[in-house]
Amino acid sequence: MTQPMPRISVPAALALGSAALGAAFATGLFLGRRCPPWRSRREKRLLPAEDSPLWQYLLSRSMREHPALRSLRLLTLEQPEGNSMMTCEQAQLLANLARLIKAKKALDLGTFTGYSALALALALPPAGRVVTCEVNPGPPELGRPLWRQAEEEHKIDLRLKPALETLDELLAAGEAGTFDVAVMDADKDNCTAYYERCLQLLRPGGVLAVLSVRDGLGEESSRAECVCRPWPLPMPRPQTPHPVLKSSGEERCCSLSLGTRRPSSCET
Repeated sequence: MTQPMPRISVPAALALGSAALGAAFATGLFLGRRCPPWRSRREKRLLPAEDSPLWQYLLSRSMREHPALRSLRLLTLEQPEGNSMMTCEQAQLLANLARLIKAKKALDLGTFTGYSALALALALPPAGRVVTCEVNPGPPELGRPLWRQAEEEHKIDLRLKPALETLDELLAAGEAGTFDVAVMDADKDNCTAYYERCLQLLRPGGVLAVLSVRDGLGEESSRAECVCRPWPLPMPRPQTPHPVLKSSGEERCCSLSLGTRRPSSCET
């Protein structure tokens, strides 16, 4: 005859769970002090090398790139500053996030040839809109025929002026809290100003993606990049509450840092 399993009362179960969590926290704190993360930060890679068979396998099985988007990517890579563009896996991630949150309006700071704008436009519904900002009229005209080929040109609202002017115009027009996705890939001198305005324009639960981000604890980089440091040590500290925290009981948005540039990782 099997003996019945002893039952644990609810208070005892809570106490046991709390003790387990406390032990896990204490262990993590001890290991964190013994092995500070910045000591090994430079030695570890978040992704495999570009020529890694594993990475090539992942790309071959996961990428679903529209023909016009692929043509635009290859065209962009031929330009003098083409290596600064968003990569194919970053574009697909943003597009998937836009679909998941059922985005209808997107903001793209730094058009260049419009690769990221087209990737977002393809993810939006027929009545969707992508406001994209650029100061140089040349590169967007290279991409416009491919916007048209993908039948997405009507969704892309190109603003040929400084991005700050466009952001201020959108706020003045009462569009605060109406955008679902914002992508920051413009000049880095105004990174903080872009961040503040994008937070105002995004709806609660929207997605803010900042490209070309490096860790503020790492080595200096030769190219201009936004600096991302663990909260509460950002540089500089934004006036608006941190997007992953809650403000007045309402979640602001989800922030996403895209810092790894792999321009040749999906050229094939």
